[in-house]
Amino acid sequence: MPDEIFAHPRLAQVYDTFDGDRADLYHYLAIAAEHGPAHVVDVGCGTGSLAVLLAGRGYRVTGADPAEASLRVARAKPGAERVTWLHCDAAALPALGADLAVLTGNVAQVFLGDDDWAAALRGMARCLAPGGTLVFEARRPQARVWEQWAAEQGTTVREVPGIGAVEQRFELTGVDLPYVSFRFTYTFAADGQVVVSDSTLRFRDRAEVEQSLAACGFALLDVRDAPDRPGLEHVYLARPLP
Repeated sequence: MPDEIFAHPRLAQVYDTFDGDRADLYHYLAIAAEHGPAHVVDVGCGTGSLAVLLAGRGYRVTGADPAEASLRVARAKPGAERVTWLHCDAAALPALGADLAVLTGNVAQVFLGDDDWAAALRGMARCLAPGGTLVFEARRPQARVWEQWAAEQGTTVREVPGIGAVEQRFELTGVDLPYVSFRFTYTFAADGQVVVSDSTLRFRDRAEVEQSLAACGFALLDVRDAPDRPGLEHVYLARPLP
């Protein structure tokens, strides 16, 4: 089940406002230009920011996500009509004949169990055409980013168009490596409603990620530094073996 931050209708509506500048997405546009795909699948597309950008560049795009509330936000965006939206998780992806499948942000880290991650990898292999490429990023455990999160936890208030002032409170709730948990609490000024979303990410190191790819029949093509977070993340490029 997706976290409330993506699945709750009110939280999905304010997600983009609090997510802020998505400079990381332009790295994926560059990768798409590098590979020249005809069809791109944005896995865990959320509110569709990358999917709409890709479609605007002329690619055929499928955006897939298990959170219907986030997809409703995505479908309402300008240019969303150019994207095919699928309500499904990575493990349930159909055979789409795509040339490129991407997972941005923390998507690859929401699969907490080994079996869940393997099922997701198999689903993404299924959605790709022969010779297609999978691209995803994952935070490096060695960077210990949760220590920065702990130092920065606190409250932010943003004005959301059509909704009004919304307060977001972030707190780190647990570190039990390889798992890191945190909580967002939202308070809507218009009516005082409080909505809480709890999340956990799994931090896999490079060796573990590479082993999981090999076990699921992927050949590793490249491992890069994430340009928007140098030294903090790896970007993996892999291809399903025939």
